[in-house]
Amino acid sequence: MATIGYARVSTTGQSLDAQLAALSPCDKVFQEKVSGAKDDRPQLTLMLEFVREGDSVVVTKLDRLARNTRHLLEIAEFLATKKVTLKIQNLGIDTGTPTGKLMLTMVGAIATFERELMLERQAEGIALAKQRGSYKGRKPIAMLKRNQVVVMLQEGIPKAEIAKRTGISLSSVQRIAKDQRKKT
Repeated sequence: MATIGYARVSTTGQSLDAQLAALSPCDKVFQEKVSGAKDDRPQLTLMLEFVREGDSVVVTKLDRLARNTRHLLEIAEFLATKKVTLKIQNLGIDTGTPTGKLMLTMVGAIATFERELMLERQAEGIALAKQRGSYKGRKPIAMLKRNQVVVMLQEGIPKAEIAKRTGISLSSVQRIAKDQRKKT
């Protein structure tokens, strides 16, 4: 019976330190820097494959683990089939108990509701800003810089280095690389 931690932050600029400190008593910790909205979270997949009957999976917060209630319940059900409990530190939830299972479902639904309200408010704010003419959206990348990025990608220069050389964000370089892969 092992205690397995999972830590995640959404961007490379964020730090895992606080989560890793909270998960330090765990026997093993899987960690990654990737958006929770993405389906491809390799360390989460590895962790789910790694755990064995009797283990406990520990996360510091619910939103570090799942994208929405459905995803949370899928993970919880998968862990239950493997006879692995899930513990969420900041909520004191432990699915090894009937109350913990109930609380997990309720809290997951509330978290999803809260996220949807936030997105709705954000969309309303953007619409109002557009009406006022003060919303500009993402700054377009000049075609010249885009072409420079494409050439550097073809030369095998690391994306972080390309971002540094061109003065654009790493996420923009990654987006251009993704666009290029689609074209080929």
